Amino acid sequence: MRILLILLTLFPLLGAQERERTFRTLFLNGPQRAASKYFLFDGTNCREVRFPRMSLSPVYELPAGDLRITLLTSPVSRIEEVPEGSPAVTIPAAMRDFYLLISRDPSNEVVPLRMQAVNANYDRIGRGEMLWFNLTPKFVKGTLGRASLELPPKKMALVKEPARELGNYPVEIYFRVPGDERTHPLIESQWNHDPRARSIVFVYDEGKRRAPRVQAFSDFRYEDPVAEP
Repeated sequence: MRILLILLTLFPLLGAQERERTFRTLFLNGPQRAASKYFLFDGTNCREVRFPRMSLSPVYELPAGDLRITLLTSPVSRIEEVPEGSPAVTIPAAMRDFYLLISRDPSNEVVPLRMQAVNANYDRIGRGEMLWFNLTPKFVKGTLGRASLELPPKKMALVKEPARELGNYPVEIYFRVPGDERTHPLIESQWNHDPRARSIVFVYDEGKRRAPRVQAFSDFRYEDPVAEP
């Protein structure tokens, strides 16, 4: 009887953990003209979401399980109401935390945007550390203060604290394109280190530029409450 009571106590907790799935959106290179409002439909619920251009969105939550989320410019209540050709992306059940990257897609006449889900299932990034995502076919390497970076194409890498104290540290980053063994300079600068904050860094291609773009953001993902618009 005592074991049964313990199991009954645990079941609600396990269910809550199963339902927990968080994500944040990011407009890496949004269109010149964007809709005033955007909505995500997960097959059951439709919610308004923010797509900030220079920062991460609030933290949102989705139900567990395999999902296919669709991007819309007006809310719907049923799958039958979703316009054909709307941007969509599949989220597997194993992807508990992710970044939803939004980029231009002029070929889509319904909503001229593309979505990409980047898996962020990590729980060991400490304060002051950096999580890098390389979304390009290019190899990226360099030094970040007292830390080094080796970032193969389409991979992610955790970089330990580049400095010990609050302040600036030197950054030198290089890249290599597929089929070319030469290394090209990308960044030579000073970045600011805050030992209280975690950082997420994206390397991505933009337009016809040969050199990739690098953007870094402070992410308090595992501390901020789930926020609604």
